[in-house]
Amino acid sequence: MDMDDHLNREISRRRTFAIISHPDAGKTTLTEKLLLYGGALELAGSVTAKKKQRETSSDWMELEKKRGISISSTLLQFEYQDYRLNLLDTPGHKDFSEDTYRVLMAVDGVIMVIDAGKGIESQTRKLFEICRKRGIPIFTFMNKLDRPSLSPLELVDQLEKVLELHAYPVNWPLENGPFFKGVYDGLKQEVHLFERVPGGAYRAPVSVHNLSDPFVREILNESVYDEIVEELAMLDGAHGGFDREEVLKGQTTPVFFGSAANNFGVELLLKGFLDFSAGPAPRSTAEGLVPLDHSAFSGFVFKVQTNMNPLHRDRMVFARVCSGRYQRDNTVFHSRLGREIRLGSVHNVFGRERETLNEAYPGDILGFVTNTPFRVGDTISSDPGIVYDEIPRFAPECFAYISNVVSSSYKSFRKGFDHLLAEDIVQAFQLRENRGTLPLLGAVGPLQFEVLQYRLRDEYGAESRLEMMPWTVLRWLEAPLVLEDLKEGLPYGSTQGMDEQGRPVVLFPNDWSRQYFAGNNPQIRLLDSPALKDQLN
Repeated sequence: MDMDDHLNREISRRRTFAIISHPDAGKTTLTEKLLLYGGALELAGSVTAKKKQRETSSDWMELEKKRGISISSTLLQFEYQDYRLNLLDTPGHKDFSEDTYRVLMAVDGVIMVIDAGKGIESQTRKLFEICRKRGIPIFTFMNKLDRPSLSPLELVDQLEKVLELHAYPVNWPLENGPFFKGVYDGLKQEVHLFERVPGGAYRAPVSVHNLSDPFVREILNESVYDEIVEELAMLDGAHGGFDREEVLKGQTTPVFFGSAANNFGVELLLKGFLDFSAGPAPRSTAEGLVPLDHSAFSGFVFKVQTNMNPLHRDRMVFARVCSGRYQRDNTVFHSRLGREIRLGSVHNVFGRERETLNEAYPGDILGFVTNTPFRVGDTISSDPGIVYDEIPRFAPECFAYISNVVSSSYKSFRKGFDHLLAEDIVQAFQLRENRGTLPLLGAVGPLQFEVLQYRLRDEYGAESRLEMMPWTVLRWLEAPLVLEDLKEGLPYGSTQGMDEQGRPVVLFPNDWSRQYFAGNNPQIRLLDSPALKDQLN
């Protein structure tokens, strides 16, 4: 096998995907169970497990364990059958949605988890819109069928009407709540009956039957059996045949039903995802698409995480490989800094655990430890002409100043502040009437500030004070623009400044002020993301 064939084979093995959901839909539990069925774990953990039970692999930060929620995206890499999987577990809470948005820029597919008892919720809609705009294929898992649920027909109808997305039920639930027995696989025309296991820690035993099997009729009472047969006949007429190409275009979502907590339907989801998904997609620069098999290695940074190993206070940078082949100790060009750097300590990452990585291919996620001041959005490449612009900025809605409380710990406070700011936990802005050496901080939600203060205290021993500011709306201004010309036109309580890259911004106390300003200044374009100039507000 020559090098080109080897490269293309390795690329085709990659599957890089994220799991997204509204909070408490069971996203992290499903992540753990995919690892269990993928052979990456022998015993699955639970976010709400008792002390003697295993902790989750994806929620490893101390604050995540205390709160029982994901507050930071987590990378989990493992081999399954002939595939190389890069799985990214994302935060569900809206206050951490910018972290999730950045992850979605680095993946080729998404598993969307929906609580079958609640249906589609607000955060699900927002994340779906990001996927739609990027054409990311979406696979849907209707979770928690072991609890009282909405009817499967209603759930599928919600998908199609609320998200305006064609839904194809790959399997169909056999009852729900305490009577949930299993699922019917419509493509293979098989009934999968599951047995519960204590705590869902091990793979659930399953037996496979024909729908007309007397045993299936026996465990389902006659009226339930007749109702399921009628629903399946209705689905055959309404949804037509399965079209994988429509899935890859992001126009159809395969729908799977199950219970992640009880391991019901998880293996069917994993196998279905691998059967129907595609390998890595090429990424764009200002010059056009960069082929996956380009002779140059290239990638972009979508996440920076400090103190993953608290004993060493290191900083790990996560980059999506977009072209070529990474080899250990590669020297690459850093586009923003304009100089070459050596990628020495590069790892395969599994939550908090890591092992040395010798090579990587398009679709893979590199985790490398470095002292180079990487920022989210940076490009690394063996060809200086390749520069990606994949990571958009989103407008924060909460603003505050932070300050050190104990003068003797200022050095630790400032070190921690600079390290955490490099992670993009929050955004930083300089106002014209700046109040001191520290910038104004912006966040999508107040929990981001809580995480910042907690980590300053827990990881750097620095107490801090937060002073919330009155602005709730920020917009970027389309350059070039003479800011001085705006001063008289700003509504009361508004102000102006610049982001970290020197791009002009305006802050408003409320959306009414923004609309008032926009109405009086139609010649000025207000952008809710500087990288998405077609999104005007």
